[in-house]
Amino acid sequence: MYDIGIIGGGTAGMTAAIYGQRAGKKTIIIEGGAFGGQITSSSNVENYPGIASVSGSEFSMNLLDQAVKLGAETAMEQVTGIREDGSGKVIETAGKEYPCRSVILATGVTHRHLGVPNEERLTGAGVSYCATCDGMFFRGRDVAVVGGGSTALQDAEFLSNYCRKVYLIHRRDEFRGEDSIVKRLSGKENVEFVLSATVKEIIGDQSVEGLTLNNKKTGEEFKLDVSGVFIAVGQIPKNEIFADVVKLDGDGFILAAEDCVTSHPGIFAAGDCRTKEVRQLTTAAADGAVAALAACKFIAE
Repeated sequence: MYDIGIIGGGTAGMTAAIYGQRAGKKTIIIEGGAFGGQITSSSNVENYPGIASVSGSEFSMNLLDQAVKLGAETAMEQVTGIREDGSGKVIETAGKEYPCRSVILATGVTHRHLGVPNEERLTGAGVSYCATCDGMFFRGRDVAVVGGGSTALQDAEFLSNYCRKVYLIHRRDEFRGEDSIVKRLSGKENVEFVLSATVKEIIGDQSVEGLTLNNKKTGEEFKLDVSGVFIAVGQIPKNEIFADVVKLDGDGFILAAEDCVTSHPGIFAAGDCRTKEVRQLTTAAADGAVAALAACKFIAE
């Protein structure tokens, strides 16, 4: 019987394990893919307090090493469900069951990709899904942001403070995001809207060198010379298998506030998988700490 079963081995999940172990609880992290989460694809992390610069993979491995040295157990298995069992819960996987007194869901999200040539190959070499994580590496250079929602608009505004030129590419003829940001962006000399256009291909050998775009109204193809492309076309939570256990919002995120408490007693949500305004490395770590301490309190009651 584990005190805390953690589903997901990203920053939130591993931080939860660290706090759980330090509180004297027996914890296990169950991860279906690779430990570390999305941050492992970042070549350099410079926005985590107290660490001036570190690669995403090194940051993640340090977290995992810290959790394991404190006594946290790990399992590489795909979780298939959670069920109640007497006074506890059981985390189910394809080949095993893990009885736990409490559960923390830290499943994260996946960024929606464009699905165009060279996108996967150049991820981390000019293709990014986090402007605030990687934008500073493109200071004084020309970049593109793809998307039409508030995240894309905010990314373009952030990048405009550092980059020489920011192209904001959207497949429709008007943006879906906040009008106030659109107005601010339209007044910036180094921001150019590229509307009714889709990305056909990301160009580059070792790193991003440009984009091939298609004008949806004329059918014309044209190119933009950029050193980076920031893709902000949505995030996909991975919470479907928990829909009958905890309440989700309309987009599939777990309904949980800053206390990380879900609709199901003894089950908590931490990190990008829950409803929240800001999804950053620091907020994932904060959620992991909050959820672990909430789980400890639940166990003691």
